[in-house]
Amino acid sequence: MTVKDLSQVEGLKAHHVAEGDQAVKDIYCGDLLSDVMANAQEDSALLTIQAHKNTVAVASLLGLGVIVLCNGRTPPSDMIEAAKSEDISIFSSSANHYKTALAITPFL
Repeated sequence: MTVKDLSQVEGLKAHHVAEGDQAVKDIYCGDLLSDVMANAQEDSALLTIQAHKNTVAVASLLGLGVIVLCNGRTPPSDMIEAAKSEDISIFSSSANHYKTALAITPFL
């Protein structure tokens, strides 16, 4: 799947879409950023409720090109700016992690 494919997933709202052809090979659900750093794989989409720029820093460190904020969280402006500077796409969903992952999984 690519970031462009994520733009087509029903229920996801795009806040910033970086490179549309960037590959997304897996999903990692996590809210504890130290756990994400220890376990998420490169080219994964991170599903989380952590709506702040530190999440972007972790995603950048690990090579995660997409952050999806779940449970109705929306990214603050400083998070969007950080994502733009790191070429990371940010989406949001009103659904929880499980339902959001189910919506994305058919595109993998």
